[in-house]
Amino acid sequence: MTDLSPPPSPDTITVEASASTGTIQRRARGFLALFFVAIGLYTLKGFLPALLWGCVFAISIWPLYRRAELRFGRNDWLPLLFTLAVALIFLVPVSLVGVKVADEARSALEWIDDVRNNGIPMPEWVPHLPFLSAQATNWWQNHMTSPQRLSHLLHSVDVGHGMQMTKQVGSQLARRGTLFAFSLLTLFFLLKDGDSVIRKCLLGSQRLFGEQGESLAKQMISSVHGTLAGLVLVGLGEGAIMGIVYMATGAPQPLLFAMVTAVAAMIPFLAWPTVGLVALLLLAKSSMIGAIVVMAIGSVVIFIADHFIRPALIGGSTKMPFLWVLLGILGGAETWGLLGLFLGPAIMAALHLLWTIWTEVNPRKGIYAPDTGS
Repeated sequence: MTDLSPPPSPDTITVEASASTGTIQRRARGFLALFFVAIGLYTLKGFLPALLWGCVFAISIWPLYRRAELRFGRNDWLPLLFTLAVALIFLVPVSLVGVKVADEARSALEWIDDVRNNGIPMPEWVPHLPFLSAQATNWWQNHMTSPQRLSHLLHSVDVGHGMQMTKQVGSQLARRGTLFAFSLLTLFFLLKDGDSVIRKCLLGSQRLFGEQGESLAKQMISSVHGTLAGLVLVGLGEGAIMGIVYMATGAPQPLLFAMVTAVAAMIPFLAWPTVGLVALLLLAKSSMIGAIVVMAIGSVVIFIADHFIRPALIGGSTKMPFLWVLLGILGGAETWGLLGLFLGPAIMAALHLLWTIWTEVNPRKGIYAPDTGS
């Protein structure tokens, strides 16, 4: 029978298919994919923190966003409103602190100008010191009450170094602001296309890691939710309680120190220095009872939050021991900064799940697998 198929084109290269050829092609595709992933991460290395923050924001507010989407329907305005709400949560406290710092800086400049013209008057307690009162009085009168000496001292400060520090602070603020803007942009698109992103992530994890891939993803997401409740919300609660205590005891700048306490309390055991500083300021104002009240209530609040509430919220959502949670928080904060407060527990949650899978034996299958209890 005559073969009527056209002869092969001289430009066509015919390769015989074999098992070894298929293996080489799969490996080549794998190396090519790894190369492009690596070069992509290297290209975006300056914006990776912004992308990770956007993912953390999206994971944190996704349950609330889903409830709002089911109630009001899917549209482009809903992710925009949630993005603006997240922006306001961060921008309003930062703006308040910035305004307060600007007021304090203006007061400091006015004080420096007054010192240059009039000097610093000697406090009433200097002559009544229990020892060296005469020497301290003479030194103060010779050096601090003289406007000429103080003016010379203030002029000796390196103004150029101060300007350089100001420029560095300004450049850092501009960089942080840019990264925050990209985090919000990432958040908007993750909320807008969240269902598609979740579906593709689950499909990719199943193809790469099998059934355990979805379990790892759920464990890491649960750790982010637990970290949000155990660190951020508990820290805000501590700041609110201590803010009321600061106002009741007459502490200076109670609102500012309440916000500082809330931010510091997001990291376990870090609220102690802030509470101690407020107590010292109350002691400087001769308010012994107020200092004792601040330290007593602050100790009780911090102890209960760090030893009972946080372990229940963070460890309870991922079934992790508190030591794993604490190592994830502190190690993540040291390695990744503020972002590590969320990345650290997520990484430790994945490691804990892998450890559980590898160390629990299923006697029916004779392999290492999680015991399902069936």
